Amino acid sequence: MTYEVVYSPLARRHLAELQAYISQRADSDIADRYVDAVIDHCEDLNLFPYRGTQRDDLRQGLRTISYRKRTVIAFIVDEDASRVLILAVTHGGQDYETIFTEEESNN
Repeated sequence: MTYEVVYSPLARRHLAELQAYISQRADSDIADRYVDAVIDHCEDLNLFPYRGTQRDDLRQGLRTISYRKRTVIAFIVDEDASRVLILAVTHGGQDYETIFTEEESNN
C-alpha cells in the first residue's frame, strides 16, 4: 500500500523558515538542497509510514523521525485515508514538543 504524504500549513511554514534560516547562514543553493532532502525524507514515508518514534504522550498517533540528527519531522498516519500528515518540521533544537503541548491546552 502506498500512502499520500500531505503537509499541514504549519509544516509548510516550518520548511519555508528552515530554507530562509539556512540561506542567511550559508547560501540559497545549500538551503534549497537541504530542504529538498528533508522533503524527500518525508516523502519516503509513503511506503513505510510507521517508522520513527511513537509519541502518544504528546498527541495520540504522533510519530517523529529525524533527518541528519538536526531536523525533527512530526507526523501522524491516517490509515483510513491512506495518508501521512506531516504536522511539523523543526530544526536545530527547536522545541517541537511545545507545539503539541500548547495544542492540547488550547483544545
